[in-house]
Amino acid sequence: QVQLVESGGGSVQSGGSLRLSCAASGYTYNSYCVGWFRQAPGKEREGVASIGRDGTTKYRDSVKGRFTISRDNPKNTLYLQMDSLKPEDTAMYYCAAYRDYCQSGSLSPNVYNYWGQGTQVTVSS
Repeated sequence: QVQLVESGGGSVQSGGSLRLSCAASGYTYNSYCVGWFRQAPGKEREGVASIGRDGTTKYRDSVKGRFTISRDNPKNTLYLQMDSLKPEDTAMYYCAAYRDYCQSGSLSPNVYNYWGQGTQVTVSS
């Protein structure tokens, strides 16, 4: 059974940094496409960053140059390093994974089959 567990969220001031982690069990990361998503109250869930099975990384425009997604295959863990955080980054952050037709990854939440429970990130001005 595939399970994803996020950690590392918290409250920081604008300009600060956080690193989110997502530990996986039930499968190996390098056989799936994985990604980070976020959802703020009253808004739709949106893709933040993804890594494909071929190693391709994708970022939404608003986080490019500030966030970095990475994957530690031996530890079966996905990371999201978030620097220069802004109040508009405040949201619940989720990690997710999918395998069918996975190659370079996707920022669309619709293709992901497996989701973690989320970790809250709050950035104050």
